[in-house]
Amino acid sequence: TLLGLGIVYTAAVIPFTIWTLRGFVAGVPADLEEAAMIDGCTKSQAFWKVTFPLLAPGLVATGIFAFIQSWNEFTMALLMMKGYNLTLMPWLNAFQSSSVGGAVNWGAVMAGSTLIALPVVIFFLIVQGRMTGGLVAGAVKG
Repeated sequence: TLLGLGIVYTAAVIPFTIWTLRGFVAGVPADLEEAAMIDGCTKSQAFWKVTFPLLAPGLVATGIFAFIQSWNEFTMALLMMKGYNLTLMPWLNAFQSSSVGGAVNWGAVMAGSTLIALPVVIFFLIVQGRMTGGLVAGAVKG
């Protein structure tokens, strides 16, 4: 089912996500939260108003990775989904292998591939500015 596939995808990207976000969290100085609490913020307000905005580039970069990884996953979807509940990648494979007389309609396959890639490209264009900052922000602590 789609729920089972979602659980598998989540379990697959969580280790890398935690590892990546740890670098971003370690890069935020604890002094900023302490200064916010001295200025009158509670611990939760200090997190949401000071720490969380600094983690936004890391969250965006990690979210983009998780989205693209899950979107492009083929093997797990092919193994777990049967029948008419296929995700897009196995659908494209079935579309290609259902050729008549052994001839593949490559124009139709390329049109399907373009339609499958379009949401990822649009998503990336929307968040590309934050991703560039997020990729380098947690890399070096100095």
